[in-house]
Amino acid sequence: MRSPTQRVLDAAALDAMVAPVLGASVADAAELSGGGFAAVWRATLTDGRRIVVKAGPPPGTRLLRYERDLIPAEAAYFRMVAEVAPVPRVLHLGDGWLATTLLPGRPLAGQPDSAPVREELGRTIARVHERCGDHFGYTGDRPSGADWPTAFTAIVEALIADAADWDVPLPAGIGAAVDRHRTVLAAVHRPALLHFDLWDGNVLTEGGRLTGLVDGERFLYGDPLLDLVSPALFRRIEDEPDHPFLRGYAGATGLVLDEPARIRLALYRVHLYLLMLAEGPSRGVPAGGERHDQLTGLLAAELATL
Repeated sequence: MRSPTQRVLDAAALDAMVAPVLGASVADAAELSGGGFAAVWRATLTDGRRIVVKAGPPPGTRLLRYERDLIPAEAAYFRMVAEVAPVPRVLHLGDGWLATTLLPGRPLAGQPDSAPVREELGRTIARVHERCGDHFGYTGDRPSGADWPTAFTAIVEALIADAADWDVPLPAGIGAAVDRHRTVLAAVHRPALLHFDLWDGNVLTEGGRLTGLVDGERFLYGDPLLDLVSPALFRRIEDEPDHPFLRGYAGATGLVLDEPARIRLALYRVHLYLLMLAEGPSRGVPAGGERHDQLTGLLAAELATL
């Protein structure tokens, strides 16, 4: 099923976008799969360059509150981390679309012997986290705050409001769980630069090495532990001390997952499952069904833990 947020393009439309700004026409192009928000195409230009074009939703598309201006956000993320992580080089930022270089490699999902790549990813994200912002939360007119408890509360409240707008049922007690643990959240004093969306589809590998991080449009500033959730999607990384991402990250940072850290990780899984539930209808997936039930069960289990 194609998400309503994904713009419909073809090779001719791509050529009309890129030729005037990149100085070469599209010789060959194909749409890439794996994402559910933007339309992403691979293209070879007549001068031999291989690029990726990412186009945001068509004007007027209903989005979640935090999803405004994600295409320029992605360009900003790539530029900020280019010196410390393998990310695409931004070639052009257009009106609602982005052209970048094509990185080598394939998504990590399903790749054999992925442990060395995951460990390298942990070390790389540790370097990214050394960069920080002047506030917590998202950029622009999106949920943010002067401290992490305020920003995280605003982020969660916005997603709860999104779910209400789309008639997505949620377990009770999400806001209360966040409020109950404000003191634990307040231990975070530095707004680290976070990728957030580090699931296997956004990590590229080739020859047993990490070759790319993509889809940086959902970046925000906050607790580094937030980036430990998606590399162990649907699991609890604190219960897997030998997880290669955790091994790489802890080796670079000296991270110790004590009880307050475990509470924060549970809160961040609540946030992730809440987001995945809230975004379903906007991607053409009605509330209810197997996916909804699975996410609701995971969310309820984290709330029970908290």
